[in-house]
Amino acid sequence: MSSASVSPANPKVGFVSLGCPKALVDSERILTQLRVEGYDIVQTYDDADVVVVNTCGFIDSAVTESLDAIGEAIAENGKVIVTGCLGKRSELIREAHPGVLSISGPQDYGSVMSAVHAALPPKHDPFLDLVPRRDDGIGVKLTPKHYAYLKISEGCNHRCSFCIIPSMRGDLVSRPVDDVLREAEKLAMGGVKELLVISQDTSAYGVDVKYAEREWRGKSYQTRMKALCEGLSELGIWTRLHYVYPYPHVDEIIPLMAEGKLLPYLDIPFQHASPRVLKLMKRPGAVDKTLERIQRWRSIAPDIAIRSTFIVGFPGETEAEFEELLDFLDEAQLDRVGAFAYSPVDGAKANDLPDPVDEDIKQDRLARFMERQAEISANKLEAKIGGVQRCIVDAIDGDLAIARSMADAPEIDGLVQIQNGLDAGLRVGQFVDVEIMGSDEHDLFGEAVLEG
Repeated sequence: MSSASVSPANPKVGFVSLGCPKALVDSERILTQLRVEGYDIVQTYDDADVVVVNTCGFIDSAVTESLDAIGEAIAENGKVIVTGCLGKRSELIREAHPGVLSISGPQDYGSVMSAVHAALPPKHDPFLDLVPRRDDGIGVKLTPKHYAYLKISEGCNHRCSFCIIPSMRGDLVSRPVDDVLREAEKLAMGGVKELLVISQDTSAYGVDVKYAEREWRGKSYQTRMKALCEGLSELGIWTRLHYVYPYPHVDEIIPLMAEGKLLPYLDIPFQHASPRVLKLMKRPGAVDKTLERIQRWRSIAPDIAIRSTFIVGFPGETEAEFEELLDFLDEAQLDRVGAFAYSPVDGAKANDLPDPVDEDIKQDRLARFMERQAEISANKLEAKIGGVQRCIVDAIDGDLAIARSMADAPEIDGLVQIQNGLDAGLRVGQFVDVEIMGSDEHDLFGEAVLEG
């Protein structure tokens, strides 16, 4: 749960936030509203008058984690309000935990606040309630001060057979581009050095509003991914793109990376490399064109880091199709890769597909996949030894500074351990050039380049 200074006279709310960065942004918005209304956010169950649990419900392990978190909050506190993706399956929550006070789905901030008001009315101050509360435009952040997630849309128009996100979060709803740019500007003014652009489908940004134009800083911008990136580049901070669906127009933003206006980093979930399996997934299946595009991106922006995720053991996946996936890894030479053994998700169309893959075979394929990618990753990182990487410092740990390069997103990618971090006087949130002196399959090791 989040910590904050506590005033004994104020009502106190505990908060548990689970799930992806998009859910984290939802949590930040709820916490901000709670603080605006005079609630204190406390760190322990014992200190809380009520607990809010923001859940995840995408895959079975996330459902289990969410139900366990609700159960723990009930056992430790007793007064629990549930929101988030799992809230769309209220009957499941009620069956496991009938004592919860309220259940609401994702982005339903009004229902959460109503439930909090009912369980714990806000403190009434006849003097302060007449005065608008201070609002710095940023609100409560659950990330460190130097980076923040910037959510540009909700929902998704795709119907991938393994995914139930549209049933939880609905179809695509893009935020107006000027609203996004103003939020980004306020975050930058508040000390944020890196923005992580997130959504369910970043490439589709604006299609639902027909790419409507809005004005920011006296200039007109379309509600479109490229225009958004051009606006964000005006802030002079790192901008990193996540959840980019591989539409052709993604090619348009690669020159911005080459020009230093956008971090040379793309998070594109390719999911598989077999055309037949991709068709079963209802994903784009032109793998040869994908490889050509990756080569073209690298010719324009040689430093580009490409992250992706894959599913192995999808229903019907043959050994030959899995070998196609391994061949794709060898050819694509992706920088960062995550993989999952297929897990049935309640309500997903893929559950109805024939020829499910045996669990032991799934796990064997996952291990072989990760072993192949580990070798690729180790070789790519080893090639960076002797060079200099621009990094941002995330933490100070004794003599070390723990940082990330342009190729590394927080929590999901690798780290750069700066051996002379203390001697160099490095601070969290600081940019620093690091001479790379060693590597393993995940991380880099080096020393800060000192001036003078």
